[in-house]
Amino acid sequence: MLELVLANLKVRPLRTLISIVGVAIGVVLVVLFTGLAKGMISEMVKRATNWKAEIVFTRAGGMDLTSSTLNVSTAYLDRLENIEGVLSTVAVGRYVSPSTKGRFGLQQVEGVDWKPFAEMNGIRIVEGRAPFADNEVILDRRQLEDEKLELGDPIDLFGNKKYTVVGVFEPPSGSRIKMTLASMQDVLEADEKCTYILVKVVDGVDPELVARRINEELPGNKVHLTSDFIIDAHERVPGLGTFLNILVGLGAFVSTIFVLLSMYTTITERKKEIGVLRSLGASKTFVVRAIESEALAVGILGVLLGLATAFGASIVIGALFGLEFEFTRGWIGVAVLIALMGSLLGALYPALRASGIDPAEVMANE
Repeated sequence: MLELVLANLKVRPLRTLISIVGVAIGVVLVVLFTGLAKGMISEMVKRATNWKAEIVFTRAGGMDLTSSTLNVSTAYLDRLENIEGVLSTVAVGRYVSPSTKGRFGLQQVEGVDWKPFAEMNGIRIVEGRAPFADNEVILDRRQLEDEKLELGDPIDLFGNKKYTVVGVFEPPSGSRIKMTLASMQDVLEADEKCTYILVKVVDGVDPELVARRINEELPGNKVHLTSDFIIDAHERVPGLGTFLNILVGLGAFVSTIFVLLSMYTTITERKKEIGVLRSLGASKTFVVRAIESEALAVGILGVLLGLATAFGASIVIGALFGLEFEFTRGWIGVAVLIALMGSLLGALYPALRASGIDPAEVMANE
């Protein structure tokens, strides 16, 4: 059987190659783009873990990726610090706008009072200085390199407003661009407002206990543990689940259609060969097994080509555009399963059609 399968694949090398490429495209779609999505989520999680605050106090929807409303009163700062177990608090404003330069097509800017924010989270200025004036911002190293900027260069934010880069901070934490909270409040006309408040808990005190106290004393707000953002980060990316499901469906469709068309055409061209096999005593089951074996071989070769292409493309894209990829066994397994099942299902109809060929009719016509 193996020799027969290999011989049939070699007889029509171009069609075999096209089928393999078709399967590989399906694998690349799933592996490459899920790896990119996972890499971006992991990058976002790493920045969130650089927060040393254990609790985030906000309003409903305030921590969604696209949220940019300043709807939390800064009056809560004093009220939170009066709650037992709270060590300190810092107000943070966040503005999100569409941008071709930002991750997920979005650009985030945070407004903070730099000194308390930096002390709470262990963030430091490594070049330049902290922002003081209303038209000054600081960037993390990655953002500075992506934008190809230097200290003193202008950067456009909030549409076309000009700001000056005055410093670089490390490690990355939250948004990659930061300004003073007062400046953000002024431009958004939201005096004494912020998006969320970071809450640092006294050492040795259980953050969950403090979170419950905050809920009891300040009901009607949202209290999150920062550790939860690591667990549910993918849920805060709008449409990510739908995007991944579409990729899986598209990958399965591409693999199945390529193999179906290729095998159907092959069966039509090999009608005489199959008739001869049937006249020599080959059963319908044998014919189906032979064609399905060819499809499985195409699927395996397509998987190998697709995985090699996806891994190679991730290296090139990462080097050129600075994007991070994170491949998981789960999604690789899904891609492999889709490719193999798509190949087998795509060949099923041509195989059943071939098994029904009447050898007497074929020999008479040929």
